[in-house]
Amino acid sequence: MKLSIRKSLTVVAAIAGLAFAASPALAAGSAHKLKDGGFSFEGPFGTFDQGQLQRGYKVYREVCAACHSMNLMHFRDLGLKGGPFYDEHAENPAQNRYVRAIAAEFQIADIDTETGEAMQRPGIAADKFPSPYPNATAGAAANGGANPPDLSVMAKARHGGANYIYSLLTGYNTPPPYLKMTSTQHYNAYMAGDLTPFVPEGAHVPPGGFIAMPKPLSDGQVTYDDGTKASVDQMAKDVAAFIAWASEPHQVERKQNGFGVMIFLVLFAGVTYVSYRRIWAGVAH
Repeated sequence: MKLSIRKSLTVVAAIAGLAFAASPALAAGSAHKLKDGGFSFEGPFGTFDQGQLQRGYKVYREVCAACHSMNLMHFRDLGLKGGPFYDEHAENPAQNRYVRAIAAEFQIADIDTETGEAMQRPGIAADKFPSPYPNATAGAAANGGANPPDLSVMAKARHGGANYIYSLLTGYNTPPPYLKMTSTQHYNAYMAGDLTPFVPEGAHVPPGGFIAMPKPLSDGQVTYDDGTKASVDQMAKDVAAFIAWASEPHQVERKQNGFGVMIFLVLFAGVTYVSYRRIWAGVAH
């Protein structure tokens, strides 16, 4: 029995060692510790700031959407409860006046139902966010061979979520002069990677890695409707919050439902205990 346990522990340790060795990008010290964006939606009782979501959508539309798609998002999603353009007076998200106005600003590729020919028409609430490229091959060809990833669930797909996106967007530091880079590589202190092969022997290996995307944000790049100063830090936080909301639009509702379920379970446990005490009172067991 003891021998079997030892063998099991040895196998587990070996597997863990192999997994660690196969993942140099996750090794300690490979990148800076993520920044804390201080987002309002973090924690079990957190909620999204609608003003921040509206600013984040503007950054996505005017900056990120030129390269990155959001193929899982529909315009009507912007009008969901808790979303950037939710209107309590709207009959439903598709009838939201803000959503309909936003959708109408886009030209959507469609087929003429009478002639069968390709056409462009104004967007409607039911349309998906249009992709900047017709396919992945075109996206890669326009970006040096790397197709920009879809941002629909990016906050769920990356460890650290919104804090990862915020850190990455503000992590374009000046690289050491001895770091060997190509014209299509950009140094980012928060990009996972191992830069050891790209520095001279004995030189300090900087944290982070290479990323194909050039620095996307610069101060004053967008003009916020609410007058907020559009610094790189502010825009990075806002678009990170928007992508986090888009990754899980019903996050706040899920938290509220979960809290209600926990209260029910606590009350049910109490009722069950009291019932147990009454039923078995005075009975020897």
